[in-house]
Amino acid sequence: MSLFVLSPDVAAAKEAGTPIVALESTIITHGMPYPQNVEVARRVEATVRAEGAVPATIAVLNGVLHIGLTDAELEQLATAKDVMKVSRADMPVCMAAGRNGATTVAATMIAADLAGISVFATGGIGGVHKGAEESFDVSADLLELAATPVTVVAAGAKAILDIPKTLEVLETHGVPVIAYGQDAFPAFWSAGSDLAAPLRLDTAEEIAAAHAMRGRMGLPGGQLVANPIPAADEIPAADLAPIIAQATAEADAQGVTGKGVTPFLLGRIFELTEGRSLEANIALVLNNAKLAAQIAARLNNMAG
Repeated sequence: MSLFVLSPDVAAAKEAGTPIVALESTIITHGMPYPQNVEVARRVEATVRAEGAVPATIAVLNGVLHIGLTDAELEQLATAKDVMKVSRADMPVCMAAGRNGATTVAATMIAADLAGISVFATGGIGGVHKGAEESFDVSADLLELAATPVTVVAAGAKAILDIPKTLEVLETHGVPVIAYGQDAFPAFWSAGSDLAAPLRLDTAEEIAAAHAMRGRMGLPGGQLVANPIPAADEIPAADLAPIIAQATAEADAQGVTGKGVTPFLLGRIFELTEGRSLEANIALVLNNAKLAAQIAARLNNMAG
């Protein structure tokens, strides 16, 4: 019995040798309300298609791991209740129990690799949470990047995290962190930061070549491509810093911990920016989907 099923579009793309881009599903179930969630998911898929690639949105439906969703399945996921947010630890439990699950960065990477998909577009990766020296709260996304050979295109790590420590953990585990077209590491809602990116590449072709070279050398793990949000859509870091500080202080005061921290902070930042943070989030996801499709196409050309 297969571990996963391919959507008709993804199966046809595999057969034809068309480039494929993996997409996560937590943005649908845990990122925004219905029907905005399914509308944004369709826009992200359309962006991938516009670049000549096929989108493969990944989720668990009734215990079955789906690599690519039909429009009806996308709608089903967007309206489902009690959907698990699954990572490496709990995706097998979700599948074995016949539950519905939305995939995080780590789970999407695992599923993409199982299906032979090399490129994945998301919004931002998880990372090291502030105060991790006491809480040990470090996202499984970072260790997945060190283990699973998928190139992940993101707008950096979420700005609510401890970005310097996140970069240190990635360096320790040998993960290439590549800024696209700039020297600074992007800060999710903001195009730049005061942190230098470890590596810089300026074209999709160079990124694809680096991915292929890691494979030839037999190195484990993937690449993190940090793609800055378009300048027209960003919220300047100076504007965001006091808002993030306020939201973080409120989370501490209310005793929010563990998996509850990120949704609390994102919710408060949405309120404090009067919705601008969500608009920026949508813009950066679309931008990442476009670059990921271009990288997937270059990788296909190298393999062909």
